[in-house]
Amino acid sequence: MGRTSYTRVLLKLSGESLAGEQGYGIDPLVLKAIAGEIKEVVDKGVQLALVIGGGNIFRGLAASSKGMDRSSADYMGMLATVINSLAMQDALEKLGVSTRVQSAIAMQEVAEPYIRRRAMRHLEKGRVVIFGAGTGNPYFTTDTAASLRAMEINAQVILKGTKVDGVYTADPKKDPTATKISKLSYIDVLKKGLQVMDATAISLCMDNNLPIIVFDLTTEGNIRKVIAGDEIGTIVQGE
Repeated sequence: MGRTSYTRVLLKLSGESLAGEQGYGIDPLVLKAIAGEIKEVVDKGVQLALVIGGGNIFRGLAASSKGMDRSSADYMGMLATVINSLAMQDALEKLGVSTRVQSAIAMQEVAEPYIRRRAMRHLEKGRVVIFGAGTGNPYFTTDTAASLRAMEINAQVILKGTKVDGVYTADPKKDPTATKISKLSYIDVLKKGLQVMDATAISLCMDNNLPIIVFDLTTEGNIRKVIAGDEIGTIVQGE
């Protein structure tokens, strides 16, 4: 059975994906390419929300493992996601895509506060909504923020854009025998500790039966294909 095409999706991007080959900061060419693909699907009438990580600028968990206070480190990570959100907003608006950034931490000079009903209204009007600052709470990842926001806006699916074309039995870069898994259940992901999303995010999706598709963001046209229902990447869903 093929997948259906989706009309309202939440796209989760890692901060690292914006860094491109440089590995740090924001690569304007990568930003422009992703924005171009988003424009393509929005022009077809798909309602799209975005959550972007902050790992290209600051990783809270890494800093806290080196002795920084975990809450302070996590708040810094949340601010990094807002920087990425504003960069993505700029790239989209240069292409004529109407966007709104909503931040879970109040900063009214640069972003709207996160208000669920307002976010839904923006989506209905064809605007791309970018959710910044994670959930606004330390100890929660941007993966968990993506799961939470996807459920709040009634998205049909979470699309997780990564640098690999799905979930493998082992790291394909290190293990040549690693094979790709095209379908997984939430329980499999939790039991095997597979690096799809963290356990909190997976549990949230499992409790609310929200499917996750992990796909390769670096291949041109993949955002369009995955939304159209082409069987690319790995889908994580109920049994």
